[in-house]
Amino acid sequence: LTQPPGSLPTAEAMRAAGLLLAWVLLRPAGTQQCHLASPGGVLRFTDRHAEIRVPALHRVPSSLDPLYGLVRHCLDLIQQNPLPTELLRAALNDPGSVQTLQVVQYELGYVICAAVALLFTVAVPVAGMCFCYCRSRRRCGGRLRAHRRSLGCRRHCLLACLSLTSLVILTSVVCAFVTSQRVKGQMEPGLGAVPATLRTLRQHIANVPQGVQMVVDQFEVPRQQIISDLGGLSRSVGLSIHAQLKATTYAALADLQDRAGDLQTSLHHLQILDKTVRALAAARAELEPALRERRRRVVALLDDPRCTSCASVLGRAQSLELGADYGKVPSVEKVLKALAGLPRSDFAEMIRQGNGTFNSIPELAVERMAQVIQDLRDEMARVTEKVQSIADAFPLPDYTRPVSEALVKAEDRSQPYLREVERFERYRWIAGTVLCSIILLILACNVTGMALGAYGLSKREDPSDYECRGEAGAKFLLVGVGLAFLFSWLLILLVFATFLVGGNIQTLVCRNWVNQEIYKFIDTPGNLPPSMNLTRQLNLRRDSNLSATYRECKSGAGLWEVLQLDRSYDLDEHLKTPKYTADFQKRLGDFTARLGDVRLLRSEGRQDLETFARSGMDEVDYGRFQEEMKNPVVQTSLPGLARSLEGLQKMQRNGTVAGRLAAEARALWQMQNSTVQSQEALVAKLGESVQFLSRLAPHLQERVKTTLATTASVEARLPVQAQQILRQEIGCFTRKELRYFAQYLNWVGQTLREDVASCQPLATALDNGRVILCDRIADPWNAFWFSLGCCTFFLIPNIIFAVRLTKHFRPIRNRLISTGSEETCPFHIPRVTALKL
Repeated sequence: LTQPPGSLPTAEAMRAAGLLLAWVLLRPAGTQQCHLASPGGVLRFTDRHAEIRVPALHRVPSSLDPLYGLVRHCLDLIQQNPLPTELLRAALNDPGSVQTLQVVQYELGYVICAAVALLFTVAVPVAGMCFCYCRSRRRCGGRLRAHRRSLGCRRHCLLACLSLTSLVILTSVVCAFVTSQRVKGQMEPGLGAVPATLRTLRQHIANVPQGVQMVVDQFEVPRQQIISDLGGLSRSVGLSIHAQLKATTYAALADLQDRAGDLQTSLHHLQILDKTVRALAAARAELEPALRERRRRVVALLDDPRCTSCASVLGRAQSLELGADYGKVPSVEKVLKALAGLPRSDFAEMIRQGNGTFNSIPELAVERMAQVIQDLRDEMARVTEKVQSIADAFPLPDYTRPVSEALVKAEDRSQPYLREVERFERYRWIAGTVLCSIILLILACNVTGMALGAYGLSKREDPSDYECRGEAGAKFLLVGVGLAFLFSWLLILLVFATFLVGGNIQTLVCRNWVNQEIYKFIDTPGNLPPSMNLTRQLNLRRDSNLSATYRECKSGAGLWEVLQLDRSYDLDEHLKTPKYTADFQKRLGDFTARLGDVRLLRSEGRQDLETFARSGMDEVDYGRFQEEMKNPVVQTSLPGLARSLEGLQKMQRNGTVAGRLAAEARALWQMQNSTVQSQEALVAKLGESVQFLSRLAPHLQERVKTTLATTASVEARLPVQAQQILRQEIGCFTRKELRYFAQYLNWVGQTLREDVASCQPLATALDNGRVILCDRIADPWNAFWFSLGCCTFFLIPNIIFAVRLTKHFRPIRNRLISTGSEETCPFHIPRVTALKL
C-alpha cells in the first residue's frame, strides 16, 4: 500500500487502485508455481568406504605391441587346438586316467618345437666340436689357396651378410633385454597383487555390515536438512500468503480509504455550500436598499444641469442594481439532514486494524502451525528408526562366510606357488641376462673382427702379405664363433623352457580366458571334482553359474543378488519412498488452518457508506449553482462607475457639483470594498464546493456500491485464497522434502550395489588377474623367448658367414704350378721371392 491509511488519494491514484483491484479480483488464485530447486537442494553424502576397493587394471598401450601381436600369431599357429575339455576333465577328476598320447596330441605343436630344440641342442655343439677338430688340423678357417678376381665380390657379400645377421641379432637381443626387464618389473607387483587382492576382497566382504550401517547413518544428512526446512516452513507459508494476497487486500483498503475520504470531504463541502448560500442571501438583502439609495443619489446628481458632460455616465448609473440572487438555488438542507451524525465509525482506525490484521498473517501462521511442525519433527525420529531397519534386515553377514573362507584358503594355498614362481623368475632373469650378455659379446667380436679385417685388407699391398690387423680380425671372428658353439645349447634350452611355459599360458589360459571358454568349462557339470565346486564353495545361487555370476557382478549386481539366501531379498522393495514418507505426507496433507480472516469494514462503517450513497447528494441540481455564479453581485461595476465619477469631477467648473461627484465616488468605493468584495469571496468559496460536489455526485452511488461489493468479496475470498496458497505451499514443501528422501534412498541403493555390498570387486579381481597374467606378464615373457630364439637361430648363419670371412682376412697361400693352369694368371710370372716352399 503505497499511501499510508488516512491520507487522501489523488484521482490518478484512485484510477490506478481501481485497475489493480479489478486485475487482482479477476486473476485466479493459486497460480504461483513452486520455487525452483536451488543448488542447496542437492544433498552431499560422505563416502567412508572408498578405501576398500579393488582398482580396475587395464592393458597399457606399448611400443612393443606389434611384437606381442606377432608372438601371439605364432603361438596360434603352433597351438591350433581348442580348450581340451576332455583332457582337463580327466586330469582334474582322475589324474591316473590321463594318457600320454592325449597330451602329445594336444601339445603336438610344442612337441615339434621340442624336437627342433633337441636337434639344435645336439647338432650345434657337435658341429662346434667338428669345427674345433678341423681347426686343429688346419682345415677350417685357414687361408685361401689362390687369388681370383671374384674374391673381392665374395668378400663384400660375406661382409654384408655377416653385418645383416649381426644387426638382426642385435635387434633381437635388445628386444630380449627390454622384455626380460619388463617381465621382472611386472612379476613382483603382479605376484604381490594376488594376496593383496584376495585380502581386499575379504575386507570388502567383512566390512559389509559396517558399510551398510555407515550408509544408514548418512540419513542424518537429509534429516538435518528436513528439520532445518521445517523450522522455516510456517513463516515461509505466512510470507507467501501475505505476498500473494497483499495486492488484493491493499487495493481493497485503498478503495475503502477513498470512499471514507469522499464521505468526509463531501460532508465538509455540503456544509460550506449551505452556509455560503445563506450568507450570500443575507448579504444581498442588506446590500439591496443601500444600493438603491446610492443609485438614486448618483442619478439625481448626474441629471443636474450644472453637471458638465454627465449624460454619458447617466445610463450606467441608472442600471446600477443587484445581480445574482442565491435565494433561487436548490437547498441542501435535506442532504445535510440525511448525513447528520456521519461518520459514526472511525474509518482510519478501521483501515489501520484491517491492515494490521493482514500484516500479522506470517506471525499467525507460525502460531497455527507450531503443533504440526512439532509432530513432523517427531515423525522424523520415527523415520530414522525405519531407515535403521535397512541395516537390521540386510541378509549378507550370514551368507558371506563361505566366500570369506574360500578367499582365505586361496590366499594360503597361493603363497607357496607364488614363492616358487618368484624364485623361478629370478633364475630366468639371471640366465637371460647372462646369455644376452654373451650374445652381445659375440656381436662385439663380430664387429671388431670385421673392422680389423677390413682395415687390414686396405693396408695390405699384396694379398699374400701377412698383416697383423687382418689376422687379429680373423681371430676375433673365430672367438665369436667359438662362443656361439659353446653357449648355443644353453640358449636353446632357456628359449624352449620359457617357450613351453609362456606358450601354454597364452594358448591354454589367456586365449580361453578372453573368449570365456574357461568359464564355460567351469560351468559345465562334471568338469570339476566335487571338492572344486565353486558354486557350492562360494555359496552362489543354485540356479546360477560362474559365467552368469561374473556377468551380473560386472554389470553392478549386489552380493545378495548372486548368493544363495534362505529367502529372497529385494533391495528395491526396502528402498521405496512411500514406505518412509507416508505418515510424513499424511500429516502435511491433513493440516488446515484459517489464515485469511481479515475484517476490512465493520457494520457501522458499511451503514455510513450506504447512508452516504442514499443521502440524495447526487439529486441536487448543481447546475443551478453554476448558472447563478455566472452573474455578478452587482450588475454595474462599482469600481468602473466610481472611476467615471472621479473623471467627471475633474471636468466640472462648479465646485459644489465636483464635491458631490467626489463624495459619490468615495461611497461607491466604500460599498465595493466593504460589501461586494466579501460577497465575491463567498462566491469563490461556493464555487470550489460546487465544483467538487458536481464531479463526485454523478458517480457516488456506483463507487460506493463497488467499494462495498469489493470489500465484501475480498473479505470472503481471502480465507479461501489463503487456504489455497497454504495447500500449494505445503505441496511444494512436501515435494521438496520427498526429493531429499528420494535422493537419499537412491544413493543408498547405488552405494550398496556399486560399493558397500557390490560383487563387482569379484569381477574386477578376475579381470585384473587376466590383465596381470596375460597382458603384463605373459606378453613380455613370450616376447622374451621369441627374441632370444631369433638370436639363437641366427647364430647359425652368423657362424657360417664368420668362418668363411676369416679366410679373406688372412694372406692368400699361392702354390707354384709348372703347367698352365686357370688357377694362375697366364700373363703373370711370379717372383721367386714370393714363392713359399
